[in-house]
Amino acid sequence: MSVRLAPTVTPDTQFFWDGLREGRLLIQRCVQCGRLRHPPRPMCPSCNSLAKDAVEASGRGWVYSFVMPQHPPDPFIEGRYVVALVELEEGVRIVSNLRHVDPDDVTIGMAVEVAFETFDGDVVLHQFRPAVLL
Repeated sequence: MSVRLAPTVTPDTQFFWDGLREGRLLIQRCVQCGRLRHPPRPMCPSCNSLAKDAVEASGRGWVYSFVMPQHPPDPFIEGRYVVALVELEEGVRIVSNLRHVDPDDVTIGMAVEVAFETFDGDVVLHQFRPAVLL
């Protein structure tokens, strides 16, 4: 069984973690000006509105940047792994792991798609994998 630390859930991020458990990648949106933002926060940085809702993202995007951490080793991940900053089609960027690809094959601009993985039986996290191009 894979182990990961459970995320810290706040009133501003509850919708995001609930969405992952439902297999949905939700992005916070300002009700007043329509700006999407991630990570979730209480106030819109564009118009200072406190009114917010969420929209479901396509889950498709591309690798904007990435790193392969080496020291100190992560006690929850065996071997080499990739932490990627993914730019979603909707225009927001999100940090996650890039899985199901050899770390040496990862490139900036690589097309990726979201996948949902369950750890410890109840921790659901968004992970990205190379996109299946049709």
